[in-house]
Amino acid sequence: MTLSETELEPNPLREGLDQERVPDASILVIFGASGDLTQRKLIPSLYSLAHDGLLPANQTIVGFARADYTDDSFRTAMREACDKHARRRPTEDAVWESFASKLFFLPGEFESADDYVRLREKLAELDSTRGTEGRRIYYMAAPPQFFPVITAQLRENEMVNDPELELPFTRAIIEKPFGRDLASARELNRIAVMTFREEQVFRIDHYLGKETVQNLLVLRFGNGIFEPFWNRQYIDHVQFTVAESIGVEGRGGYFEGSGIVRDIIQNHLLQLVCLVAMEPPVAFEATSVRDEKVKVLKALTHFPLAELDQVAVRGQYAEGSIAGNPVPGYLSEKKVDPASRVETFAAMKVFVENWRWAGVPFVLRTGKALAEARNEIVIHFRPVPHLPFERESPAANVLRLRLNPDRMGLGVNINGPGDPFDLERVELDTELTPQALPAYARLLLDILDGNAVLSIRG
Repeated sequence: MTLSETELEPNPLREGLDQERVPDASILVIFGASGDLTQRKLIPSLYSLAHDGLLPANQTIVGFARADYTDDSFRTAMREACDKHARRRPTEDAVWESFASKLFFLPGEFESADDYVRLREKLAELDSTRGTEGRRIYYMAAPPQFFPVITAQLRENEMVNDPELELPFTRAIIEKPFGRDLASARELNRIAVMTFREEQVFRIDHYLGKETVQNLLVLRFGNGIFEPFWNRQYIDHVQFTVAESIGVEGRGGYFEGSGIVRDIIQNHLLQLVCLVAMEPPVAFEATSVRDEKVKVLKALTHFPLAELDQVAVRGQYAEGSIAGNPVPGYLSEKKVDPASRVETFAAMKVFVENWRWAGVPFVLRTGKALAEARNEIVIHFRPVPHLPFERESPAANVLRLRLNPDRMGLGVNINGPGDPFDLERVELDTELTPQALPAYARLLLDILDGNAVLSIRG
């Protein structure tokens, strides 16, 4: 018998809290639930939502993978994962008991039609006992090569509802990488819309859940003092840096198949370029924001292959030390081809050729095993046109947006001690209020609620 709304278990963590709306309860199926992503990111993030009272009381999470977990052993393994990786750890007994009651596991093979029949029956059973009423979210935490198989099985077993028929919602979450190159990305999108409608597909990039990234939109469009100067007349260039002080650390096999350009530039950094360069959206909702991002990507300059050495460089880290500790060169890392030409560092200069940004360089840099870890966006303003102090020109103003930890700083020139015209550079610096939720949890909450603003369109 289906539970009515009045019979649903109340959520004691929500009572008296003035927080954002809790989404309708659904069943979240994680394909690849025995993998690293599930244990390091997904379950700890969902636990964080439960801890803060932001999960529906009857939200249901079903793991599906080639593993011999039972419901109880899956819950035990996931508690161990949360004790290691959740923001609030160790887990609290009362919160965990409530959260664990939402976790279930079904062993299965991605290619087995019989296992999807069992999954469909399991979901129908949970609908009746937990009041989820047919609402489905499918999380593709499996390797990308299984995505076509999983979506085909979901389609053939009639496990996807059509939103135009006003049926309970179905959503699909796809993790990056979204393909390996242009051809595979197009094929991935073609396969996705064979099973789901575009508005049902949520392509996530956890960088977009970071506090500074979201504050960038508020900084630009919520403050009248910035927007008049956010253009080629006042901005000289913009730098984007994602630098890591660690090497590949045993992930050579993965990195050989991606490289730093695919891993960071084509998703994280280009999304940041879009947020800095986009025009004000008509409204802060998915279609308007995504439309403005696409305009930026279409305006990026295409350089002939023969001219790439003028605007791009790539390299590999060699043997050295980090913080006094020896680090092998990339070619000596495990599972790395000794003759590999996969890049661990890349930098490039791109241009957004439109009315607002023509001629302004956007410099993108990322790499591993660098001198220091740094994640930031730095907007360099043009120098003053004339200095009446008969001194050498001061440094230009910069706006620095740091990620991890989240800070904003504005570099300005003031008079120094002694000579009043001996200019001194200071940075007006502020730490952003710590984000209540991890980036993954922020994105998951939006998807549970059907908010696609921070997800990426095909």
